[in-house]
Amino acid sequence: MNIELLKEIRGRTGAGMLDCKKALEEAQDDIEKAIEILRRKGIAKAEKKMSRETKEGAIGAYIHPGARLGVLVEVNCETDFVARTDEFKRFVKDIAMQIAATDPIAIAREAIPQEVIDRELSIYKDQVSTMNKPESVLEKIVESKMEKFYKDVVLLEQPFIKDNSITVMEYLKEHISKFGENITIRKFARFKLGE
Repeated sequence: MNIELLKEIRGRTGAGMLDCKKALEEAQDDIEKAIEILRRKGIAKAEKKMSRETKEGAIGAYIHPGARLGVLVEVNCETDFVARTDEFKRFVKDIAMQIAATDPIAIAREAIPQEVIDRELSIYKDQVSTMNKPESVLEKIVESKMEKFYKDVVLLEQPFIKDNSITVMEYLKEHISKFGENITIRKFARFKLGE
């Protein structure tokens, strides 16, 4: 067992030593594969924790250089112990930066007002109405356009700005796994000078 690889995986993932050792063995000392194994296991564990109540947490702020754009975000966790850690504070700041950069309209799909969804559906139906294709194909095109819309405007479905290979939801689940408790992004406000 290569101790240096073990230390590197532990440093990069925050996972326990035993989990890191098992993942390294399973990946046959391939560090990237081992990290992927840990991420998959962590996300599975996180799914189970996501129903637990979150009453602690922090309100984070991000002011973009030039002070023309700012974000306030409330992120909750289960314990004050986790809320006070530097890692949690970094997570909150990353979420605030994500919101500043991508301007989502909702945290989850369910929070998008129905009139916004109806308006988008109407626009996409109008766009495809002139296409000479079967109705089932047109419906699939509209569905595809709606999925892209959700990925653009729903915070949890957006690609994470610091690592486009994962979504904000996957980033959240990684931290749920790392902290061993549920985390929820409760609400946010984005302010832009002149708006």
